[in-house]
Amino acid sequence: MFTLASGPDRSPASSADSLPAFSGLKTEAGSFVPRHIGPSRQDVATMLEVVGAPTLDALMEQTLPADIRIAQPMGIGAGWSEGEVLAHLRKLAGQNQVMTSLIGQGYYGTVLPAVIQRNILENPAWYTAYTPYQPEISQGRLEALLNFQTMITELTGLDIANASLLDEATAAAEAMAMAHRVAKSKATAFFVDAETHPQTLAVLKTRAEPLGIALVVGAPDTDLHAAEVFGALFQYPGTTGALKNPRAAIEALHAAGGIAVMAADPLALTLLTSPGELGADIAIGSTQRFGIPMGFGGPHAAYMAVRDAWKRNLPGRLVGVSVDSQGRPAYRLALQTREQHIRREKATSNICTAQVLLAVIAGMYAVYHGPEGLKAIARRVHGLTTTLAEGLRALGVAVETEHFFDTLTVQVGGGAADILARARSAGINLRDVGQGRLGLSLDETTTPDTVLAVWSAFCTEQGRVETMAKALAPATQAIPAELVRQSAFLTQSVFSSCQSETDMLRYLRRLSDKDLALDRTMIPLGSCTMKLNATVEMLPITWPGFCDIHPFAPAEQTAGYQALFTDLEKWLCAISGYDAVSFQPNSGAQGEYAGLLAISAYHRARGQANRTVCLIPASAHGTNPASAQMAGMKVVVVKCDTDGNIDLTDMREKVAAHAATLSAVMITYPSTHGVFEESMREICDLVHEAGGQVYVDGANMNAQVGLARPADYGGDVSHFNLHKTFCIPHGGGGPGMGPIGVRAHLKDFLPGNPADAGTTLAVSAAPYGSASILPISWAYIRLMGDEGLKRATEVAILNANYIVSRLVDAYPVLYRGGKGRVAHECIIDLRPLKDAFGVTVDDIAKRLVDYGFHAPTVSFPVAGTFMIEPTESEGKAELDRFCDAMLAIRDEVRAIEAGVLTAEHSPLRHAPHTGAMVTVEPWPHTYTRQEACFPPGVNPSRKYWPTVSRIDNAHGDRNLVCSCPDISEWME
Repeated sequence: MFTLASGPDRSPASSADSLPAFSGLKTEAGSFVPRHIGPSRQDVATMLEVVGAPTLDALMEQTLPADIRIAQPMGIGAGWSEGEVLAHLRKLAGQNQVMTSLIGQGYYGTVLPAVIQRNILENPAWYTAYTPYQPEISQGRLEALLNFQTMITELTGLDIANASLLDEATAAAEAMAMAHRVAKSKATAFFVDAETHPQTLAVLKTRAEPLGIALVVGAPDTDLHAAEVFGALFQYPGTTGALKNPRAAIEALHAAGGIAVMAADPLALTLLTSPGELGADIAIGSTQRFGIPMGFGGPHAAYMAVRDAWKRNLPGRLVGVSVDSQGRPAYRLALQTREQHIRREKATSNICTAQVLLAVIAGMYAVYHGPEGLKAIARRVHGLTTTLAEGLRALGVAVETEHFFDTLTVQVGGGAADILARARSAGINLRDVGQGRLGLSLDETTTPDTVLAVWSAFCTEQGRVETMAKALAPATQAIPAELVRQSAFLTQSVFSSCQSETDMLRYLRRLSDKDLALDRTMIPLGSCTMKLNATVEMLPITWPGFCDIHPFAPAEQTAGYQALFTDLEKWLCAISGYDAVSFQPNSGAQGEYAGLLAISAYHRARGQANRTVCLIPASAHGTNPASAQMAGMKVVVVKCDTDGNIDLTDMREKVAAHAATLSAVMITYPSTHGVFEESMREICDLVHEAGGQVYVDGANMNAQVGLARPADYGGDVSHFNLHKTFCIPHGGGGPGMGPIGVRAHLKDFLPGNPADAGTTLAVSAAPYGSASILPISWAYIRLMGDEGLKRATEVAILNANYIVSRLVDAYPVLYRGGKGRVAHECIIDLRPLKDAFGVTVDDIAKRLVDYGFHAPTVSFPVAGTFMIEPTESEGKAELDRFCDAMLAIRDEVRAIEAGVLTAEHSPLRHAPHTGAMVTVEPWPHTYTRQEACFPPGVNPSRKYWPTVSRIDNAHGDRNLVCSCPDISEWME
C-alpha cells in the first residue's frame, strides 16, 4: 500500500515534481507498471529458469559490462496512477490558451471529421501498425497511402508523389537537394522566393551550408537570374498571401537547365492552377490543413510530387502496385524505399520514418469530402477572406495583398501593437510581420463572427463596423484569371464513394481488417521496438489544449507546453546523463543530423573547422552514414570482428590516421548486432583523446534506461527515439520524434526557433518538432517512474534471452556478448537453411503470416537473418506462441530435409495462404489445405487471413504504378 504525503489535491498545475511522492512502487493492483510489462512475476521466475539466471539482476550482470552500470536511481521518482497522470495533463493542457489563430505561415485551424478521428487517429489498428515492409499484411494502410499519393499528384498536376515527408520545411530542403542532383545546370546556388515561409528558409539555410549550396533570396521577377542557379523555390501562395504567376520565371529556369520547385498549399490548389500546369518540376508542401490539428507544430504529413523523369530520385517512401503469386493486384513499397540502408554514405537522403498516420488521415479527409467538398471548403475560406479584405479597406486599412487565396497582409503603421492586443482580447491571434505590418490567414474553422471580430480589432468604433458590415457589397474573387484552376482532380472512384459516414466507416474497417498491427499480435521487429502504446498515454493528444495550439502562438499562451517540455527535458537528462535536450528533430534520423550539426558547429567555434571525419562501424544503422554525409562529414567505416563487435585494432588505426581531422564517431549501443560491447568506454576515450566527439545513437536506448547512461560512459550527444523507447506509436511508419540530448559544452549549438531571423541552426519547421505527441512520452515516464522504467529494461532483455534459449537448438544465434547473453534483441541465422535446403529468409517471413505473426526484421543488419526484438510488453504466453511457430516452421524445413517434399512444393514457398488460395479446386499442392492455413498452434477462431498472397516485387518496379488505378482496366 502507499500513503499520500500531502492533501487531496494530487495534481497541482505548477510542476510535476510538486505532486506527492510515493514510497516505492505501488502494489500491483494500483500500479501502471504491470499493465505495461507483459510477464507476471511468476512468468519472470519461470523464464529465468529457462534462461539459466537466478535473478533479473544476475542476468543484467551477465549482459551489461560492469563499467557502464549505474548504481543509483535516476531521480524521476515513483510511478503515478493513470488517474493522477491524466489529471495533471489536463491541468497542463488548461494552461495553454486555445485561441483562434489567424497567424497562418503554413498552419491553420482544421475540422477533423469525427469518423476519421475515432476510426483512425484513436484506433490502435491504425496507430500501432508498423512500416509496411511486409506488404502482404499491410494492404489496408498501403491502399490508404496510395490514396494520399493520388490526392497529391491530382492536386499538383505532377506525375508521381511519395507517401509523405516530415514537414514542409524539410520537404523543401529535400527538394533543393534533389534539384541539385538532377539539374543540368552546373551552378551551385539555389534561389528562394522571398515569399517563402520564414521557417522554411531557416531549414534551407541549415541544409544548404554543409552541402556547399549558396542561397539567393529575393523577388523572382527582379532578383532571379536563371543562369546563375541550379533551381528555384516559389511559394504558392506566398507567406504574405500574395498570388503571383511564376510561369515566366520557370520557363527561364528551364532554358538555363534549372529545376523549378513550388511550395503549394493543397487546399488552395483546389481553386488554383496546379504547379504541374505552371511548369514546375517538383511540388512540396504540407497537408496539415486536410483535417490535421496544428498541434503546436506537428506531426503533419508533408508531400513531394515530381515529374516522371525524376521518380528514381524521389526521397522517402513510394507505394506502388504490383501483382501477387495468383496474378491479383497488390500494393507494396517501391523503388528506393529505405535507400539509405543500401547506399549508406552515398544515400541522397536520410529519410527513414515518414508521417504515415498523418498521411492516412489527410488522404481520408479527401476521400470523405471528395473533390466537390474540398472545393466548397476552399471557396468558403476564400469568400470569407475577400469579405474580410473589402471590410478592412472600407475601414481605411491599407490592404497590401491584391491577389490572394486565404491570407492578407495589411499596413497599420504604429497601431500594430494596439490591434494585436485588441485581437487577443477577443481570443484571436494575428501575425506580427514587423514594420507596422500584420498578417491574417483564414481557414476552415473561420466563421462570419470571426471576421466581424477582426474588423472590430482594427476599428474601435463599433457602430462604424456594424454600419460598414451591413453596407458591404458581396466580395468578388481575388484569384487572377490566369491562375484559376480549369482542370479536374480526384476523379478516381474512391474519392466519390465515401461521402456518407456509413460508407466511410465501413471503408476504414475494411482496410484495417487487411492489416496486422499490435492490436492483433506481437510485432517482433528488431531495431524497431514495437512496445505497448497504452491507451492512457494516447488520450491527451486529441485534447484541444494540446492539439489546437499554433506553433508560433505567443509564449504566454503556451505555459502548459513549456512546463511539459521542462519536465521531459529534466527526465531525459536524468535517464541519459546529458545536460540539455532539444525537441526540434521530428524523427530519429533528424536527431542524428541535428546532433552531427551541433558537433560540427562546436568544432568551428573552437577554430577547428578542419574536423570533418566521422567514424562509423560497419554494423551501424544506415541512417548514420547518410546523416553524416548530409552534415558535410566524410564517412570512414570501421570494421567489425567475427563476433559482431567493433574491431578495436581497426578503430585504433582509424582514430590515429584521422586524429587531426576527426570530428566524431557514431556508435549504436547496444550494437545493432544486439550485444553490449565491452570496449565502449575505451572507444570513447580514444576518440576524446584525439579531439573528437562521441555520438551514441539512441536507437537502442530501451536496453539502457535505468541500467546505464550514455553521458556517463563517454557520450557527448545522443538522439532518443521517442517512438521506440518512450512509447509514441509508429502509426504505420510515422510519426516519430528524435530529440537530442547533449553535454553542456554542446548546449549552445542546439537548434533554435526556425521562425526567428537570427537562428543559425534549424532542422524542422516548428520549434519543438511534433510537439502534440510529446504528452505520450511524458505520460509513459511519469506512469513508470524510476523502478518501472528500470524493470521494463530488465524484462526486455529477459524476453530476448528467453527467445534465444527457446530457439537456439533450432536456429543458430549469430552474435552474443562476452558472457553468452544478448541485449534486448537477437539475430538468428537462417542462411544455413537456404544453403542446405533452398529455404529462404523470405519463405520463413511469409510463412509466419500463416501462423498469425508479423515477421521480425528481415536481412538487417545481416542478409539472410532475422533480427528479433520481443519488447517488455509481450507476456510469456505470446513469446511462447511465437517460439512455437518458429519451431513448427523448423519442423517444416525438416520435412524438406527428409525428402518428404521439396522446398518449391512446400507450404513455406507458397506462403502466405489466402482464403481464395485454400478454396481453389482442384487443390494443387502435396501438403494439405489444413497444413496451409491452420498450421500447429493456430486457433481457427483467431485466424488472420491475408488478402493477398506473396507479392512480386520485381514486377512492381518494372511496371511502376503509384496512384489509384482502375484495377480492371490496369489488369487488362
